[in-house]
Amino acid sequence: MKNIRHIFFDLDNTLWDHRKNAYLTIRELFGQQKIAETYKIDFEEFHSTYHIINERLWEQIRDGEIDKDHLRKHRFYDTFLNFGIDDQILADYFEHHFLDEILKYNELVDGALDLLNYLQSRDYKMHIISNGFQEVTERKCILSGISSYFETITSADSVNIRKPRPEIFQYSLGLAKAEKPESILVGDDWIADVKGAQNFGIDVIFFDVLDENPQEEGLKFVKHLSEIKEYL
Repeated sequence: MKNIRHIFFDLDNTLWDHRKNAYLTIRELFGQQKIAETYKIDFEEFHSTYHIINERLWEQIRDGEIDKDHLRKHRFYDTFLNFGIDDQILADYFEHHFLDEILKYNELVDGALDLLNYLQSRDYKMHIISNGFQEVTERKCILSGISSYFETITSADSVNIRKPRPEIFQYSLGLAKAEKPESILVGDDWIADVKGAQNFGIDVIFFDVLDENPQEEGLKFVKHLSEIKEYL
């Protein structure tokens, strides 16, 4: 793809392994509060329930149905409520400590560092465009050791607009001084990343980490980050 100069990456679950880091963080908080002993709840069942609730709330944020305050109030509260525990103080403890504790774990998606080194060696200009919270997006990049690879970092909170809205893509390209024909997005979310980029008018590589196996003609997609080298 000889015309591509700018590569825009989604962050969570594309480069920074949010699923793994969240799992480790919640397991730590679960142990600290002795949830298994006190409430006789299996951690794996608790985490599975949390994951389903959290994913749905993030979809609602993406679609503009709720704001981040609603998500932060409800993701752990609703999880505990699912197990018959109506305790806002306990849920607030998990929420308050989650965002700080998760930054102790900075596992990257398999192949992320190798890919970034490869793309850097080929003189691509790289950027982040994330729907995550502004206060943690840059810290994730710094603490995981990947911030130096990126010329710009756009968080949805910084512009109060989230993917797939075209305005956040326009903002990020403007910040990067990039034009549409020379830009491509790499991301794992079908709606926010793939459809967002396509509707905005830039090329996209779908990181099909959940084996969704899209059947869209002409779509570039990979199962492992190393496969991106075949395109770039």
